[in-house]
Amino acid sequence: MPGGRLTQQERQQIALGLADGLAYAEIARRLDRPTSTVTREVMRNGGPTSYRADLAHRAAERRAHRRKKAAPREPDTPPQAHGRDAEAVREYEETFTTVFMQSGLPKMTARVLASLYTTDSGSLTASELTGRLQVSPASVSKAVTFLEGQGLIRRERDERRRERYVVDDDVLYQSTMAGARSTAHLGEVARQGVGILGPGTPAAARLENIARFVDFVSESIARAADQAREILHTNPERASDSAT
Repeated sequence: MPGGRLTQQERQQIALGLADGLAYAEIARRLDRPTSTVTREVMRNGGPTSYRADLAHRAAERRAHRRKKAAPREPDTPPQAHGRDAEAVREYEETFTTVFMQSGLPKMTARVLASLYTTDSGSLTASELTGRLQVSPASVSKAVTFLEGQGLIRRERDERRRERYVVDDDVLYQSTMAGARSTAHLGEVARQGVGILGPGTPAAARLENIARFVDFVSESIARAADQAREILHTNPERASDSAT
């Protein structure tokens, strides 16, 4: 499997694959690259409908140039905890960000959430996020306000009275349940249409089937989330020990 950065030719192949309607996994297979590499490349350069190989390549060159200019400051950068590879961590955060963007989050919001998820403490202050992401305080403020409104993070004060933004062990459960409620609402609206369009009509039958489908899916999601909730509070090492 080839390593290193994508070449201009590979970016052109990605653009052709997108134009042909190929899935990211298929494009990656043809390039002999990880699917995450292709996904991240497309999402950071306009998404599948706006991706341009030439623009993406120029953007990559600009990023590489900025990193090269910043190289003299690297010795002052704090070492990664637990002996982690800083470059591997950065690449992983970009991949995680891409996944959040595919789920519908704006880019900056996705970057903030990925940063919080990949810290050992699960929390960062506004200034820490600003420094970590190299963005303005206003960008961070807007992102955390959105995330808090969605119930994806919470705020708390630390011992120095600084405001911290936190992702706790239950946030994924709450988000999943909110999604299930949103799906259930679609079923309720579809069922309202049955009476309006007239029972027995083709349109009403279609809406009734949608409502039944959505009811089943939302109930299944909620039930599964309740059953699996304790997994979010499990120490992975203990779970591994009990399985052996």
